[in-house]
Amino acid sequence: MMGPVQLRYYQEDAILAIYDYFMRTIGNPIVAMPTGTGKSVVIAEFIRSVFAYVPGQRIIMVTHVKELIDQNFKKLVQVWPMAPAGIYSAGLSRKEIRPITFCGIASVVKKAILFGHVDLVLVDECHLISPHDETSYQNFIADLQKINPKVKVIGFTATPYRLGQGLLTMPIITKKGPRPSLFTDICYDITGMSAFNRLVREGFLAPLVAKRTVEKLEVEDVGTSMGEFNLGELQAAVDKMEVTRRAITEAIEQSVAEERPRTRWLVFATGIEHSDHVAAELNSRGIVARSVHSKTSAGERDKAVEWFKEDSSEVRALVNNGVFTTGFDCPAIDLIVMLRPTQSPGLWVQMLGRGTRPAPGKVNCLVLDFAGNTKRLGPINDPVLPRRKGEKGGGEAPVKICEACGTYNHASVRFCTCCGQIFPERVKIVAQAATEEVMRSDQPQVDIFPVSHVTYAPHFPRDVSKPPSLHVVYSCGPYRKFSEWVCLEHDGFAGKKARDWWRVRALDEPPPTVEDAMHLVDGLMSPTHIRVWVNQRHPQIMDYDFNGKAFGKLDKVISSGKPEILDEDVPF
Repeated sequence: MMGPVQLRYYQEDAILAIYDYFMRTIGNPIVAMPTGTGKSVVIAEFIRSVFAYVPGQRIIMVTHVKELIDQNFKKLVQVWPMAPAGIYSAGLSRKEIRPITFCGIASVVKKAILFGHVDLVLVDECHLISPHDETSYQNFIADLQKINPKVKVIGFTATPYRLGQGLLTMPIITKKGPRPSLFTDICYDITGMSAFNRLVREGFLAPLVAKRTVEKLEVEDVGTSMGEFNLGELQAAVDKMEVTRRAITEAIEQSVAEERPRTRWLVFATGIEHSDHVAAELNSRGIVARSVHSKTSAGERDKAVEWFKEDSSEVRALVNNGVFTTGFDCPAIDLIVMLRPTQSPGLWVQMLGRGTRPAPGKVNCLVLDFAGNTKRLGPINDPVLPRRKGEKGGGEAPVKICEACGTYNHASVRFCTCCGQIFPERVKIVAQAATEEVMRSDQPQVDIFPVSHVTYAPHFPRDVSKPPSLHVVYSCGPYRKFSEWVCLEHDGFAGKKARDWWRVRALDEPPPTVEDAMHLVDGLMSPTHIRVWVNQRHPQIMDYDFNGKAFGKLDKVISSGKPEILDEDVPF
């Protein structure tokens, strides 16, 4: 699909996925794309294409902050200068109603009647839509549905999940029983680990490097409310002068520890007073800083943002509380100082996303996680998804720390993505001699195998208290077989990994049980080749190729000295 702008391949894929979705089914889909990958371009080009294919449509693009309204509107005008578009937003002092209207939800929540018949509603940052009936977005969309029951809603977000609900497509649990969510399907998702890491490798996203900090915010005694830390207790726990001083001292040391000093710091604080105190401490140390929060006037906030974005080699820090988690675009950010503990994977990923935009001279964005969110919630490209209200869960996220340099790594990597230090394997001592080898090499041996066919079967563990899994066997010629277990009914990382596995192979969302999966496996796409780490007691399948090209390299799969960098090894 070619248009007035040159779309990146994944932006084109996203638009095609929307059309494909509506050709196959009826519902309200979500497009999930990481922060910095150009959702505004996708939105603009999709709107332009709708009017090209089906003239006379009426479209509302709605979101929650004026910056996003203005950004999305300007992108459409750039893509389509003659677009019949307007803005309805009190924050932007404009109240225009056009065939394409960009709105602020606070400005239109009770004014659906003004827009009349609407065909499409696009919601940017759709994870902010509360599942409860009597809320702004729900009321506005319900009023539009009264006028046109066939109105379609398309959501756009980097985090298609929400505390207390889980995935935004999951049924809502109420006192009267479950009811359908507003969004029915995820039609396009490149927020998973493999797709995210590919975007990093291709230069569309800047990598994040999360370092372990010496100073840690103590939140063990902080209570929770609706799954999140109690904000009053949280600020009281972390807003302590001696803690702030130690954290800022460490941040300054880390910012100049490399050849190229970090010059654009975005600091996330826990409360209004905490934000002001952190900014004051930075200024006292010679780091020019400004504090922005809910009590900052709109004019002062805009001035602070303009100052922060100015092209300058001066070190500048923008400290905020609850302001720059979404809708804030500054590619030059190369240091995130995290002083905001959270239990919300969505908030965590959105905050980290402020550092993933590439910029000239920017190699990566350093994350100093004083809040312990990395261990609590996981990396940006593979967070622990929130559970629905009432579901049990807990434990730390799948990360491990390099003892050589202090970098957080995903639990699946075999060597540190920052310094190359090899992580030791866990060794199980048994009371009999091994017969496979005289001496097992500690260097991974990875080979590529063509897949002749795939079989599926339910697997029931001996411990009946544990859920079943889907046993998948790849036959590679007449003699070689490799197995994996897909844990669709498990919680935590194993369950998320299984659902991602399913989405790669099927058009539909993953089934809830292994029994349901067995009725659907005939429709799964099978890989043509697999890449296997073979010199283990139980060979591990590392990657899959579905296009018949054997990953583009049949002969050489290991570089000398270090294991090959696979998708799961890319820094988060």
